[in-house]
Amino acid sequence: MCLALPARVISVERARAHVELRGKSVEIDASLVPVEAGDFVLVYAGLIVEKLEREDAEERLRLIAAADAGAVA
Repeated sequence: MCLALPARVISVERARAHVELRGKSVEIDASLVPVEAGDFVLVYAGLIVEKLEREDAEERLRLIAAADAGAVA
């Protein structure tokens, strides 16, 4: 199963973005969605597929952490 994950954009250079994804810096394809450093995004299969509002990203991260801990609320 593939899961789209929220991430925070660290930097952007052309169609590539470095994002913070689950505590790691990862280079992602940013050719589909225009983004800037500081944006929160949804990453799926190595692509940024959507920009997220900060609150939405934080809620998704909270739910993922709860699921990882085995206690989805």
